[in-house]
Amino acid sequence: MGRAFEYRRASKEKRWDKMSKLFPKLGKAISIAVKEGGSGDPDMNSKLRSAILAAKAQNMPKDNIEAAIKRALGKDGITITEVNYEIKAPHGALFFVECATDNSTRTVANLKSYVNKFGGQMLTNNSLEFMFSRKAHFEISKENINDIEELELELIDFGLETLEVDGDIIHIYGDYTSFGTLATALEEKGLDVKKAALERIANNPVEFSEEQLVDIEKLLDKIEEDDDVQVVFTNIA
Repeated sequence: MGRAFEYRRASKEKRWDKMSKLFPKLGKAISIAVKEGGSGDPDMNSKLRSAILAAKAQNMPKDNIEAAIKRALGKDGITITEVNYEIKAPHGALFFVECATDNSTRTVANLKSYVNKFGGQMLTNNSLEFMFSRKAHFEISKENINDIEELELELIDFGLETLEVDGDIIHIYGDYTSFGTLATALEEKGLDVKKAALERIANNPVEFSEEQLVDIEKLLDKIEEDDDVQVVFTNIA
């Protein structure tokens, strides 16, 4: 199964380890979940529960999580909305950009400026929907799991589609609608969740040459640096 940015895993994770960028992005996701779910109680708000799980998987402190919830509940809090943009990058690479912003006019203007500078084309909404499949993705530690096949069979009832082992990490994939049930199952089993996220997986990943990737990454890196951008998914194999 193709994954977004697998070929860039080391550099991407190193960059996202910078807490000055990561925690604000997670905080936005929590705030959006509170607003959309209508509650600051994760027991009453499944989207918030999922956002908190994703934050905890990235070691976001409890105080930061609670602060994000309080900001969202405040009457004078800034309204943050989710908005997606689709981009055709150099050499035909495709970017699906998920944003969380309090000013969509600013966000789209920034993205257009990056595209104009580094090459590419802004696409109309829903142009790439059929090119990607939405999946729930969890990474758990293989430590203390004695029977992986048994775990796989147990998780099928909760929406598991694919289980892959990569060194000491087990990747668990399911349809995006199964995020909540899979998250609950993993939590109840007391498993060490390293990552919990909703992702868009390219249906037909494309191989690019090293020379092409240099051009593609110039635009990709600039987009990822934008404070309004939560995550970017591509069709890069």
